[in-house]
Amino acid sequence: MDTRRLRLLLALSRLGSMRAVADAFSLTTSTVSQQLAALAKETDTQLIEPDGRRVRLTPAGRRLADHAVTILAAVDAARLDLDPDAEPAGTLRVGGFATGLRVSLLPILRELGRTHPSVEVEISEYEPLEAFELLVDDDLDLALTYEYDLAPASPDPVLEAFPLWSTPWGLGVPSSEVTAGTATADIRNYADRWWIVNSRNTADEDAVRTLASLAGFRPRIAHQIDSLDLLEDLILEGFGVGLLPITRAVRDGVTVMPMSDPKVVLTAFAVVRRGRSTWPPLRLVLDRLRPPDGRPVPLMSWPRPTVHGSG
Repeated sequence: MDTRRLRLLLALSRLGSMRAVADAFSLTTSTVSQQLAALAKETDTQLIEPDGRRVRLTPAGRRLADHAVTILAAVDAARLDLDPDAEPAGTLRVGGFATGLRVSLLPILRELGRTHPSVEVEISEYEPLEAFELLVDDDLDLALTYEYDLAPASPDPVLEAFPLWSTPWGLGVPSSEVTAGTATADIRNYADRWWIVNSRNTADEDAVRTLASLAGFRPRIAHQIDSLDLLEDLILEGFGVGLLPITRAVRDGVTVMPMSDPKVVLTAFAVVRRGRSTWPPLRLVLDRLRPPDGRPVPLMSWPRPTVHGSG
């Protein structure tokens, strides 16, 4: 099978139309159709079928598209692994959330500037869903992303992830509302309050809605804020409550209360396209980012705490 044709089939499975595939690869729809017809002849299997004025993959076409993920990743790995001992050189495109970039990436960049000056790193800030899309489109080489245990991520199967670190989150509330001796937040006490969530990523809103559902109420989402500093300002002024990392220092007047049954834990990941991790500049950074065992863990199979509670 021609791997270029496999790429077109995989793109059709994602994009859903010949026109979209043609635009993505700067081809005509006629060329895309001819290449997929040739692939069907190579496999001696019908891969697409009419669907109104469009086409869709047959069950065999969907199975081959699933195989294409692994096949194309292996081809990419072979190309990038031809000279694994070469001195790392080139531009590494990294995107991710601000805390991940600050905590995980910046410390190793100082070292790389001294030891590997031929490796340049371009840094952009993205929320996980944005970064996943850019990785799939091959517009990023490495993404630093996160997920909450109550809101697992669902990345494309062409991606693989390496867990980096985890940190507990709590409920940020005005300090004036915290009574002496209160050890953990009782979410039910905030059923009638406005809630503050992230504006560019739905993960913390999903976590808030899950917490509220387990406590028996539907949260009133009032504000969508990316900046944790601004979130603290809103809490301090009485405009709502929201999730904040327990380990983060907060300003006077704001208290972050731990939660239990269930807890909320954020886990950070390094995410790359499957088969690309042997590219020397990327390998250089991954080796410094990874935990000691260094094993890739698919996001959806990363062990999660059991959630207890009733609503």
